[in-house]
Amino acid sequence: MRNAVTTRELILKESANLFNTQGYKATSISDITKATGLTKGAIYRHFESKSDLEQQALGSLGKLMFTELGQSIQEAPTFKLKMDATFAFFEKYMHTPLYKGGCPLMNAAIEADDTNNALRQQTFNMLAQLKASLGKIIDNGIKNGQVMASVNSGFYATIFIATLEGGIMMSKLERNTEAISNTIVHLKKLVEEISK
Repeated sequence: MRNAVTTRELILKESANLFNTQGYKATSISDITKATGLTKGAIYRHFESKSDLEQQALGSLGKLMFTELGQSIQEAPTFKLKMDATFAFFEKYMHTPLYKGGCPLMNAAIEADDTNNALRQQTFNMLAQLKASLGKIIDNGIKNGQVMASVNSGFYATIFIATLEGGIMMSKLERNTEAISNTIVHLKKLVEEISK
């Protein structure tokens, strides 16, 4: 008999990979049964619906992303080094991604239209968490005298995220790292401009 926790983790891992590579709409429960070797009944014993599984799979991808990113940021002692750690995280997963299919935030955001409100809300929450994390780095930089007091943390957090995600999207399409590398060079200059 399978362990319930292990089975649930297997379903989450395999479905997250499928959703992030094939898309949420395109991935069927049958695809997940093939990937896990489980029956539909076994999947529905652990998740109420496909929508529930989609949300929880995205949540697991987000948790992995934020854990990895958070560790790098916590180890960095200054504002500039925390931002360098953030940029390095985004650049690194162009070479060695944490998960198949690229950035789960971008992938889910593209698919999470008004027809799937639950997935859209989950994606929005993930974006809000990333924006709050970067905003906190900037606010702490201001508090510690490392960032100019006039800097609007919400504004710059938005610019950093939009630029990084755009660089990743372009690099994925162009199948090289030039766009993300150029993006990071530009963002490092922006960090210098707002630093004391």
